[in-house]
Amino acid sequence: MKKIAIIMGGYSSEYKISLTSGNVVYQNLDKTKFKGYRIHIFKEKWVYVDDNDTEFQIDKNDFSVTVSNEKITFDCVFNAIHGTPGEDGLMQGYFELLGIPQNSCDYYQAALTFNKRDLLSVLKPYGIKSATSYYLNLGDEIKQDEILAKVGLPCFVKPNKSGSSFGISKVKTKDELLFAIANAYKEDNEIIIESFLDGTEVSVGVINYKGETIVLPITEIVSENDFFDYEAKYLGKSQEITPARISEDIAEKIRVVAKKAYTILKMSGFSRSEFIIVEGEPFMLEMNTIPGLTTESLIPQQAHAAGIALEDLFSNSIELALKK
Repeated sequence: MKKIAIIMGGYSSEYKISLTSGNVVYQNLDKTKFKGYRIHIFKEKWVYVDDNDTEFQIDKNDFSVTVSNEKITFDCVFNAIHGTPGEDGLMQGYFELLGIPQNSCDYYQAALTFNKRDLLSVLKPYGIKSATSYYLNLGDEIKQDEILAKVGLPCFVKPNKSGSSFGISKVKTKDELLFAIANAYKEDNEIIIESFLDGTEVSVGVINYKGETIVLPITEIVSENDFFDYEAKYLGKSQEITPARISEDIAEKIRVVAKKAYTILKMSGFSRSEFIIVEGEPFMLEMNTIPGLTTESLIPQQAHAAGIALEDLFSNSIELALKK
């Protein structure tokens, strides 16, 4: 039986969501094939947490743990850390150095996709559309008139490297811009300011399933709030409709673009990309490589619509990692 370390937590504002995702993975592992170990990764501690919530310190030298005088090493790592250090390439690089298989994409792809600016810049020459954008780094002079001349109003102010909509604001007036920028800087020292795309928001997962790259059913996002923010994602303030209520022609365009991006980037593991459909054309917002795996999350919903049970989804991901 293979020993699987399920890493969860992390160093970002997303750590609570990650703990929920990791526990969903733990609860849905195929117990006939795998023995799961919940590993909490925090800045102050890396620990294995058993079913009694007893903690055992991880030896970072070889990513092992000693329990009752027995040293446990792992056959594979299931990465459920949203944000840093699980989604930005740090953990991927660490496990590659140790020679331990892990189920997410490689370190370069993780770092690239975690950086919204770089991701969209790399994909643009391949014809993948995105919003007009303006970049700021912490310490830069904030030229409000120049920003708004480029992106217009309303616009979105986002941390460049963050997830779960932390630090994102929809700016409707010039007076709101400075507050939105300050809010985004709480999450990251780089900011991306994007023009408002007026259209239908959709999300689509792309995975390698049984050796084949497949696009999962598309989800339409209908938020009760101004946009698909934290409340909409996790507190029930949205409708998530799978399959999306869009024409087959538009659905096919999205499937083609989502799969193209996955292929261009030489992705592996899970990915979930967000698009806004404007006049029949998909505009990419971002790609997540450690998407949420909670019961409310989109990838589990899309897998269910595709007839893939969570146990099969997770088993497939681990088995592909073991073959890499």
